[in-house]
Amino acid sequence: MKHALPPALWLIILIAGLPLLSETVYTPSLPDIAHALSISESWVEYTLTIYLFGFALGTLIWGKLSDRWGRKSCLIAGLSVYLMGCLGCYLSDSIFWLMVSRFIQAFGGSVGSVLGQAICRDAFHGPALGKVYASVGGALSIFPAIGPIIGGVIDQNFGWSAIFLFLIGFGSLVLGLIILSLPETHTAENRTHIPLKDTLIRMMGDRHVIGYGLLVAAANGMMFSYFAEGPFFMIELQKLTPSQYGFTFIGLALAMLCSGLIGRKLHDSHNSRTILNYGLITTLLGSLMLLGAVSAPLNRDLVIGGSILAMMAISGGTIMVASNALSVSLVDYKKCIGTASSLFGFFYYTLISFFTLGMGYLHNRTLLIMPLYFCGIAAFMVVINKTLLGQKT
Repeated sequence: MKHALPPALWLIILIAGLPLLSETVYTPSLPDIAHALSISESWVEYTLTIYLFGFALGTLIWGKLSDRWGRKSCLIAGLSVYLMGCLGCYLSDSIFWLMVSRFIQAFGGSVGSVLGQAICRDAFHGPALGKVYASVGGALSIFPAIGPIIGGVIDQNFGWSAIFLFLIGFGSLVLGLIILSLPETHTAENRTHIPLKDTLIRMMGDRHVIGYGLLVAAANGMMFSYFAEGPFFMIELQKLTPSQYGFTFIGLALAMLCSGLIGRKLHDSHNSRTILNYGLITTLLGSLMLLGAVSAPLNRDLVIGGSILAMMAISGGTIMVASNALSVSLVDYKKCIGTASSLFGFFYYTLISFFTLGMGYLHNRTLLIMPLYFCGIAAFMVVINKTLLGQKT
């Protein structure tokens, strides 16, 4: 079997980062979208849920196709679909067409997530793979964190629909770089036809795959729930402007970046499961801190400051959990990694969409509901780690 030529790490980060940016860049404009389209706040939060459903379906398709046709050609096809979805979002004048376009955008954009992981697993092995995941995970955390900063500035100055013009430009840039610079990491000599059914049956009986998938889903579900609920938590209830809310993500970006760097350093002396435990503890403490910030008799500025610090802890913890769970989840599926990545991605992205759906359903225009929801998710993660993975937190 030939080993693939390692692609540039920065290009993997751009490929996997584009869909993450698309998930969050428009979140500061959610209140404006609700007003512009004359819909309820819960309905506009569901535009993130429908994005995640489309994303889950896309991960199921693109990984399987890439095992047969290669990673590069599937990336080109998927990003072309993504750009059509972005154009549809820009032209949407009703919640129905915005939902449809977000689904198309997500279906195409998901190719970057699932194949970014597959390319890493093609090109890196053993301890190097853990370090790459720590580096990529920390760098990728910048995309969902800077998304609200960019989106808040664009929304306040040009209106919410202009955000999708920005995504068309950025997506076109990434597509051009893939065409010009990405080597094919899954060469024809290495391609085999593994029936989807066989891989699915094997994974369904693997409690470690199920456990790690639940941890990835819960960690990301917590963050996406914040991306959906945060604008109302900070803008509607705490009276921040969209751009002020966007700039709060500088702290979250720094926390995520530091978490990635710390995780990479810890790999010199600790295994992935131990580092994952550190992430779980940090996430649980951050959730309790958030609950304390909104429950204590504090003035508005202290509540905002405490909430941001708590979200920094949650962000750093969830990055550590998700990146380490992803790095070890499919180590036994090298021969069918594209198909396995598809099924695994479909599993956890479907669950992420349900976590965000739950946040939208529970939305009641109070500060307390989101911290309580996050504490419940953090406790769920600890239980999964103990029962399915046999690890003490």
